[in-house]
Amino acid sequence: MSLPTKRSTCSAASSASTDSSPPMKKAKNGLHTPSSQPNASDKVGFSMEEDPAPSAAANLSRKKATLPHPTKKLVIKLNKAKPSLPTNFEDTTWQNLQSAIRAIFLKQPFSFDLESLYQAVDDLCLHKLERKLYQRIEKECEEHISSALQSLVGQDTDLSVFLSLVEKCWQDFCDQMLMIRSIALSLDRKYVIQNTNVRSLWEMGLQLFRKHLSLSPDVEQRTVTALLRMIERERLAEAVNRTLLSHLLKMFIALGIYAESFEKQFLECTSEFYAAEGMKYMQQYDVPDYLKHVEGRLHEENERCILYIDASTRKPLISAVEKQLLERHIHAVLDKGFTPLMDGRRIGDLQRMYTLFSRVNALESLRQALSSYIRKTGQKIVMDEEKEKDMVQSLLDFKASLDKVWEESFCKNESFGNTIKDSFEHLINLRQNRPAELIAKFLDEKLRAGNKGTSEEELESTLEKVLVLFRFIQGKDVFEAFYKKDLAKRLLLGKSASIDAEKSMISKLKTECGSQFTNKLEGMFKDIELSKEINESFKQSSQARTKLPSGIEMSVHVLTTGYWPTYPHMDVKLPHELNVYQDIFKEFYLSKYSGRRLMWQNSLGHCVLKTDFSKGKKELAVSLFQAVVLMLFNDAMKLSFEDIRDSTGIEDKELRRTLQSLACGKVRVLQKYPKGRDVQDGDEFDFNDTFTAPLYRIKVNAIQMKETVEENTSTTERVFQDRQYQIDAAIVRIMKTRKVLSHTLLVTELFQQLKFPIKPADLKKRIESLIDREYLERDKSNPQIYNYLA
Repeated sequence: MSLPTKRSTCSAASSASTDSSPPMKKAKNGLHTPSSQPNASDKVGFSMEEDPAPSAAANLSRKKATLPHPTKKLVIKLNKAKPSLPTNFEDTTWQNLQSAIRAIFLKQPFSFDLESLYQAVDDLCLHKLERKLYQRIEKECEEHISSALQSLVGQDTDLSVFLSLVEKCWQDFCDQMLMIRSIALSLDRKYVIQNTNVRSLWEMGLQLFRKHLSLSPDVEQRTVTALLRMIERERLAEAVNRTLLSHLLKMFIALGIYAESFEKQFLECTSEFYAAEGMKYMQQYDVPDYLKHVEGRLHEENERCILYIDASTRKPLISAVEKQLLERHIHAVLDKGFTPLMDGRRIGDLQRMYTLFSRVNALESLRQALSSYIRKTGQKIVMDEEKEKDMVQSLLDFKASLDKVWEESFCKNESFGNTIKDSFEHLINLRQNRPAELIAKFLDEKLRAGNKGTSEEELESTLEKVLVLFRFIQGKDVFEAFYKKDLAKRLLLGKSASIDAEKSMISKLKTECGSQFTNKLEGMFKDIELSKEINESFKQSSQARTKLPSGIEMSVHVLTTGYWPTYPHMDVKLPHELNVYQDIFKEFYLSKYSGRRLMWQNSLGHCVLKTDFSKGKKELAVSLFQAVVLMLFNDAMKLSFEDIRDSTGIEDKELRRTLQSLACGKVRVLQKYPKGRDVQDGDEFDFNDTFTAPLYRIKVNAIQMKETVEENTSTTERVFQDRQYQIDAAIVRIMKTRKVLSHTLLVTELFQQLKFPIKPADLKKRIESLIDREYLERDKSNPQIYNYLA
């Protein structure tokens, strides 16, 4: 339907040189203009018809004349008359629109094409009738929406069917509102946009739907309940219509009631569901399976947010699952499963535990569990006296497994790495001094010759690992004492597997503890190298060429007393040949190095004896004491214990050990009467001429080469004695600097300076000792303060 529009009439008038003009013709729109001034240039109306003859004459004269052509003027005048609307135009137009809107809501065809309906709305907006039109459309929409939602009330159907009806109602509403909005688009563009308090047609429809849905609480609550049940069924591994869920949840979001009507109840139901599931599964499953289940549930809920739950719900949803399945069961998971996982080295399961615990900020609990596990497991290793020989290897294996777990399962977390170090330091010092001693013994075993099948790379790797344990030791002076004693044996007896490995280990110790720690160890190597040069010089000397007895070769190690361990001096009556050799060497050495004093350490000597048995010749590798005893049987077939003691001059206890090794060990070169494992007074010994062995050279295990309890005790006592000297020196050094100091501050500084564990009671004893020796004195006014005496 078209409306009259305003029009303007205009004409172009030309002025000629003559005074005559053609008469004014009637305008096409029926309006007339006055012609009181025929020659005037301002005229209103359409163009007049002109005679072509004058025009031709004018053109001809224009070519000849020199006068300029007069300018044409275009004048526009508006028609002052206002166009009027046809009668009942608004009502007629609305009836057409109303019938179309109702047909859309009822899904019926209508006789008007969309373009004419659009034009009708545009015409109403053009004539300022849009406000009433908007109200009429709103009323029609509200009636239909109310009716549609009321039809859902009281639907006694299955929840799934009910959700399908709600979804159909919503989908129909969306389609219908989109079509109505497309028809009345001019209303949105011209009316709504100019009035900020007026909603667009789409928003108006949503507001009406939201309003009438709230007026039908049964429909809304039943929809929410059905949605929650459907999600619960999916969590129980049942198949559900995810598309239906997605559409309905998008409906809640579009209506702006998602958070209030659905999300709150959804999160509550989620918490209840997983709280019950967590309690049930913790009782039924072991920890690895439970953690896999939790990981799966978190993945499911994350996927659920991608498929149909709104993204804004993801964070509180995942948080609710983590709280119910993880946070509430942290201690139960650790108590029930952490130790088995660590014992079984379950790298994957431990990594899963670490990842899940990090989600709920429970890594501190996991770290404490790790510390407790290390201390408890390590204590069993360290405190098991029956398996002391395997302690160091067990600690190395334990440390290696922990490092692997730390790297692969705990993502090299710095806090966890520090926990491993602190826990190891605690457990390795549970038994004071003993682990340090055993680590030294372990190194001795690895560095001693005879480790077949061990390459240099493997040996170097072992040294690096042992060095890690060494760092944890508090009493490093104990380690130094035993390591030095064992190193001395390896060097003196030529039992070191590799001099390069020995020097490499000393270099590592030097890096860890400084040059002062390894000064004596390096001095021992210098003595060995210097001794080789001295022996070469001795062999080339005139004394050696002219005076040495034939058939004997002797190598002498000249040791600096301060570098080497302290050995007890043991007298022995050497055979004449050895005495001669010692005297000649002493003469040579003192002639070369005047002012020095040589003292023979007979307990460290070893020999190779050539022996004739009835079944063949053999070479016996024995200690010096064993050699002295065996050489007695060159002149006698049978000797008593007392005879041997008198002839050799060996100390009683050492002699018994020597005879025991010769007559009661695996290599029985002597025979003892009566038979027995111990050597008693009155026992008699004779040479075992029938001795046989498959090897030509046979090593007779020397007792002095095995460490005895007495040796351990004496080494430990020397360490304690050295510690007392260090404490005394530290006290004097501090007091000399401070002059006056309280007991508390003095003890605090001592703890900072001393590198070995010490008890306050021991410090107090050393302070008292220095007071007695007049290095310090108590202040007369305050006995808790000490004064330094110069």
